[in-house]
Amino acid sequence: MRTILCVTMFAAIAPGILAAAPRDFWIGVRGGPSIPQLSDGNNEVSRGYESRLAPNFGLVGEYFVTDHFSLVSEIDYSGQGGIRRGIQPITQSPEGMPPLLPGQYLYGDFKSESILDYLEVPVMAKYEWEVGSHWRYFAEAGPYIGFLLDAKQKTSGSSQIYVDQNKTPLSVEGQAMPPVSFDAETDVKGDLQKVNIGITAGMGLEYLINAFHEIFLDLRGEYGLTDVQKDTEANGKSHTGNAVFSLGYKFNFGG
Repeated sequence: MRTILCVTMFAAIAPGILAAAPRDFWIGVRGGPSIPQLSDGNNEVSRGYESRLAPNFGLVGEYFVTDHFSLVSEIDYSGQGGIRRGIQPITQSPEGMPPLLPGQYLYGDFKSESILDYLEVPVMAKYEWEVGSHWRYFAEAGPYIGFLLDAKQKTSGSSQIYVDQNKTPLSVEGQAMPPVSFDAETDVKGDLQKVNIGITAGMGLEYLINAFHEIFLDLRGEYGLTDVQKDTEANGKSHTGNAVFSLGYKFNFGG
């Protein structure tokens, strides 16, 4: 919903911007795959995540202050999160058993994927070097703010329930419990911070087709400075981060 709202707002104000745009103002689009990962987990619930694959795309605006220095701002959809496989904690006891105490866990052997969707607005300083009449290298860096759009925890697989990470089976009256299914998708948006602030930096290559058209390759990394979780005591702390590879096109609207 927020993505649609931002795109609608951009479409509404774009004609006025373009009418006043000088020759050194560019508008474009970019998109490609990203490799996000949740890092810096500080307890059993938040640590142990590996990278996943997610899309990353958006609108680009660039204003040249000098021939080589520019300011770049974007409105991006950014997939974040991570995957955890194998033995991991279970924070809720099986049906019919007493609830777990705070900080107490059971364990299972399954797959868990954290799927986080953000609307991000980076603002970067960019410097570029000319290589011949058409090619340019560039470097960019700056802060970003992200707004959480959606968050799901998707689990899959089946496993026995264990009392520890050494796979000691949970037993009831001396009998090990049978394997249970972990196939589920849970909405966890309410457990996470709605705003994420971070930093981004990257480098890339541009090809100037002519004075009005340009294509580019962009490789950048992001790191979120905000703790993702609201309740860091129960759910631990972790930060978002990703590597993004994108292709893009920009058009100079100046006359």
